[in-house]
Amino acid sequence: MPVDETMLSILRELISLPTASHTPSIDLIRYVQARLERVGARCERAAHEDGTRANLFATVGPDISGGVVLSGHTDVMPVEGQSWTVPPFELTSHGIKYFGRGTADMKGFLDGAVNCMERAAGETLNTPLHLALSFDEEVRCIGVRSLLR
Repeated sequence: MPVDETMLSILRELISLPTASHTPSIDLIRYVQARLERVGARCERAAHEDGTRANLFATVGPDISGGVVLSGHTDVMPVEGQSWTVPPFELTSHGIKYFGRGTADMKGFLDGAVNCMERAAGETLNTPLHLALSFDEEVRCIGVRSLLR
């Protein structure tokens, strides 16, 4: 199966942004928001009081209630004290396998969700498609509380 270069590019960028719990994740939110706004998504950002972390709620499709929500988080577990054999914040491939902090949880999902939102933005949807991203999920689901508000 051929590799989707757009998805690989998104994943490479997401992995390069070190968003360990309790550390700034605003660059990841800015990256995702900019990509989605370029395709016409309606985005709302809810920043943490310190401004270094934020939630993002983005929508493509009709401006009506309801819809489908793709939901994820932006933080990954810290890498300190772990013996990585590849740079954790650099997407590394070994054959058809890709390695980097977050490739499985959660940046791999974010890659697919962003790609899905971008593709859906070019379609005529009957119901909205939303993307909800929260911060600090790995440590007591801190960010999602303000996202729900």
